[in-house]
Amino acid sequence: MEKVAAASAPASDDDLISHLPDAILGTIISLLPTKDGGRTQVLSRRWRPLWRSAPLNLDILTWIPHVPISVLASAISQILSQHPGPTRRFSFPCRHLGFSAEVESWFHSWFHSRALANLQELNIIYTDGVLPPFVLCSASTLLIAKISYCHFPHEIVSPMNFPLLKNLSLFNVSISEEVFYLLISSCHALEGLFIKGVKSTGCLRVSSPTLRSIGASSSSHKMEELVIEDAPCLERILLPYHLDRLTIRVVRAPKLEILGPYSLIQIFQGMSLVSSENSIHTLKVLALKSSGRELQTVLNFLRGFPCLERLYVIFHKHHGMDKKDEPQYDPLHPIECLETHLKKVVFKSFVGNDKQIDFARFFVLNAKLLQVENRAAQDARIEFKYTPDPEHYGRTNLDKHIHDLSVADPFRQWLTR
Repeated sequence: MEKVAAASAPASDDDLISHLPDAILGTIISLLPTKDGGRTQVLSRRWRPLWRSAPLNLDILTWIPHVPISVLASAISQILSQHPGPTRRFSFPCRHLGFSAEVESWFHSWFHSRALANLQELNIIYTDGVLPPFVLCSASTLLIAKISYCHFPHEIVSPMNFPLLKNLSLFNVSISEEVFYLLISSCHALEGLFIKGVKSTGCLRVSSPTLRSIGASSSSHKMEELVIEDAPCLERILLPYHLDRLTIRVVRAPKLEILGPYSLIQIFQGMSLVSSENSIHTLKVLALKSSGRELQTVLNFLRGFPCLERLYVIFHKHHGMDKKDEPQYDPLHPIECLETHLKKVVFKSFVGNDKQIDFARFFVLNAKLLQVENRAAQDARIEFKYTPDPEHYGRTNLDKHIHDLSVADPFRQWLTR
């Protein structure tokens, strides 16, 4: 970064912030909203030149009506060429562009410019086009990346390397099993992965020594399978959207603690997260979607999580998928989490029909930490919450917790709704 403070008036002795180096002040400005960053020029002559050389956040949200897209592209090229400082974030999520040779030439010039050499955040939509290799092979400084509505190349000739990338989101992209595995393996610091509507010719396999959180939803076009082969640091699997077409298998995730909201429709279709050989003893928080008619299915599912401490049940309308010939709960073969660990149950969208009441009554009478002598214990935590649209809250609340791990229990905030 250019040093310009020498030509400016010295800062007041009381203004300690202005004594910081230009690089730090520029970073502070880049973290502010654009309008606020521009207003820092009025603080003093010391701050006036910093705005132009601060790391650039270039967000193109939409196009101007009746203005040719080429004019917008020209403006972007001009900003990148004239800004003297680096670019911190480049966001170009414009689906209306479509794919053409002209669009590809714009992206080629932008990604080969000096301004994007040290890019930290990337958000692009490359509608219906094949993502150019230079987007994947020139991003060694990326920390956050979101790529949407495009096709990944069937083969990656140049090696991919994302040594600093922590958060990766893939929305409505088409990618082969091999390229997906190679992409994840190239992210050496990856902590959060969000895949939504990803279309693949095979199952998507994840092996990552650093991954802590996965968010997933299925595509309406193709059956998918997500296999978590080896994720020694994985703590949560969040499923904020419908998953009717997505199968999830966990091979190794020794630190997995949080899962959901898991739909019982998936269990009806023979989908199970727990292997036949091993239960998941580390899981402490589970969210399930139920109509209230699948109590036995829920109980059989809970056998796979012997150390479960908190259970969230989101009730929804019944769609006529009753499970028949299912083994009934046998008190002589109790469910371990009900005996020793489960201490909090939350029912969301509880309207009080007979099935939901039976559902709640079972946990009051059978979860040992919730009852004493066939009555609810004084410190029992059973909460009933009514939400007009639980699917809406699931989407809006859980998405952000895929990459933001600061909240220990991402389902807990539902209690305040």
